[in-house]
Amino acid sequence: MSRSAIERWSPLVLLVVTIVLWQAVCSGFEVSEFIFPSPWRIVEQTWEHRTTILGHAWRTFWVTMVGFALAIAVGVLLGFLMGSSRLAYAAMYPLMTGFNALPKAAFVPILVVWFGIGAGPAILTAFLISFFPIMVNIATGLATLEPELEDVLRVLGARRWDVLVKVGLPRSMPYFFASLKVAITLAFVGTTVSEMTASNEGIGYLLISAGSSMQMGLAFSGLVVVGVMAMAMYELFAAVEKRTTAWAHRGSGSE
Repeated sequence: MSRSAIERWSPLVLLVVTIVLWQAVCSGFEVSEFIFPSPWRIVEQTWEHRTTILGHAWRTFWVTMVGFALAIAVGVLLGFLMGSSRLAYAAMYPLMTGFNALPKAAFVPILVVWFGIGAGPAILTAFLISFFPIMVNIATGLATLEPELEDVLRVLGARRWDVLVKVGLPRSMPYFFASLKVAITLAFVGTTVSEMTASNEGIGYLLISAGSSMQMGLAFSGLVVVGVMAMAMYELFAAVEKRTTAWAHRGSGSE
């Protein structure tokens, strides 16, 4: 088997091994499902409550996508501003770093006061937690444009705007897609955290509800669903990245 095939199948193999070991530990040590449910029990609970889980999952998904779309728009805009101006980079980057260090869960009670319980706080929490990686990567891609290349383009008659839009942005695409793969997972985290305290729908609400009724299998089902949605979006962006930025990864799979 080729190395590329091994790399392609390695995540699935690791997942299967983990599940088998998990089931063996739960069965061998007779671990109570109220403490740590086995994979089989999680599957049973998922099937038993599939309609409820799908309803909550759909709510979490679309809320996350709205927040994530806002994060892309704002992140690209701020990243372009920071990357195109040394002054803006120097002024904004420290402030944005400080803002990113704030625990986003602390914003949820404030957002509830402003927007009430519902989709609003979850959308904004997903946005707040996921725009920073996008902004930083776009700014980095633009700010690290080689001075020599920019000088040559200027000599050939290109304006600063032309350099940024026609050279800088395409060059930033690998950074952009790398940030999307990180930001989408953070967006799901933000949505779920917000739903746990400021919503009566969604996977976060399901986790709190299942935990309070000691249905640990159902709670783990919710966690699995969030993980699956995040992985699916990650793989989607990875596939788009390979198609649009193949030039940046040429020869990466060769020996």
